[in-house]
Amino acid sequence: MKTFTVNDFAKIAIVAALYVVLTITPPLNAISYGAYQFRVAEMLNFLAFYNRKYIISLTIGCMIANFFSFGLIDVVVGSLSTLVFVSLGVWLFERYMNERILGGVFNKAFFFFAFFFSASMVTVAAELAIVADAPFWMTWLTTALGELASLLVGAIVIDRIAKRIDFTK
Repeated sequence: MKTFTVNDFAKIAIVAALYVVLTITPPLNAISYGAYQFRVAEMLNFLAFYNRKYIISLTIGCMIANFFSFGLIDVVVGSLSTLVFVSLGVWLFERYMNERILGGVFNKAFFFFAFFFSASMVTVAAELAIVADAPFWMTWLTTALGELASLLVGAIVIDRIAKRIDFTK
C-alpha cells in the first residue's frame, strides 16, 4: 500500500473540493441532481486514470455533494457507486490510455469509460425509483444520457488539460 504524502492529501482535498463546488454551486446545482442530470463534476472522473489517488477524491467529493440531494441514502449509494465503478473502469480500460479513436478526438480509455460509467447509472435510477418514485427505465435512460454527455465533454477537456498539467504526480 502506498504511503500518501502531505502533497498527496492536499491534491486529494483540492479535487474533492472541486467536485463539490462544480456540483452544488448555483446554477450547476440545478442540473446536478434528480432524474435529469448533467453533473459537470463527473468530468473529473478521468483524473483517476492518471493517478488512482483521485478515486478517493471523487468518492469524497461525491459523498459531500450528495448530502445536498436525497440525504444519507444518496450519500451511501452515490459514493459507493463512484468508488466501485470508477475503480472498475480504470482497471478495465487503463490499458487503452495510449490509443486514440475517432480521428484522434478521443482517448480510447476515456471513450470506453464514458459508456461504461453511463451504464452504471442503473444505481442512481434504482435509488430515485425508491426515494422519489421515479420511473426506473426512463430515469436510467435520462441519467445515463446526462452522464454520457458530461463524460464525453470531460474526456476531451481533461485530455487537453493533461497535456499541460502532469496529473500523474
